[in-house]
Amino acid sequence: MSTKGIFITGTDTGVGKTTISGMLAVTLRQQGMRVGVMKPVETGCQSDEDGLQPQDSLLLRHLSRCHAPARTITPYCYAEPLAPALAAERAGESISLDHLIACYRQLEAEHDIVLIEGAGGLLVPLTGQATFLTLIERLDVPLLVVARNVLGVINHTALTIRVARQSVPVLGILLNHPCPASDEATRTNKEALMRWGGAPVLGEIPFLPEHTEETFLHYGSQIPLEPLLSCLS
Repeated sequence: MSTKGIFITGTDTGVGKTTISGMLAVTLRQQGMRVGVMKPVETGCQSDEDGLQPQDSLLLRHLSRCHAPARTITPYCYAEPLAPALAAERAGESISLDHLIACYRQLEAEHDIVLIEGAGGLLVPLTGQATFLTLIERLDVPLLVVARNVLGVINHTALTIRVARQSVPVLGILLNHPCPASDEATRTNKEALMRWGGAPVLGEIPFLPEHTEETFLHYGSQIPLEPLLSCLS
């Protein structure tokens, strides 16, 4: 494997992939790296006078200071909040894996590291035949898994890791609190994932009431970067 990319997936939708991607983007940029970002497909996009606006991608672009064209960062953007394959079909379009890979290669050539954020989980359909896992395999990049700290995360995470390890290297797990709720499960999930998750637990991010650049940098600086950067070449 020879890559500058890290693919950030989740155990589900709404687990905090963009939050984690943003933290990493700010932290790596502060260390002097040229950080590229990519969200291959974004659905549920809002529209304004300039057309559909991919909010997650715009945030990552700002945090990373990535100056690549918007359509390189997010080649496909859809209004309906559906799985990419369905959103594309209903928009009368099709998603090309070859085009996604070409956009990634352009970002890879211009940056020290590229953070690629998926949508939902590994097996979310991108096309009629391909999932996000297919794209990760084609890109030949390692995987970082974001898990939501709720009851049930052990099973969701272990399933994700088991499927991923069949074909791609897994760097580790980041446990995220997307909501302020706290109970015995949320207090013990990190230890449980260290025992049964199937990959190293690299950190736990608390609930963030404010998503500011300063907050992202504060918590992003607590994520161990060596396991992530060791895969780069």
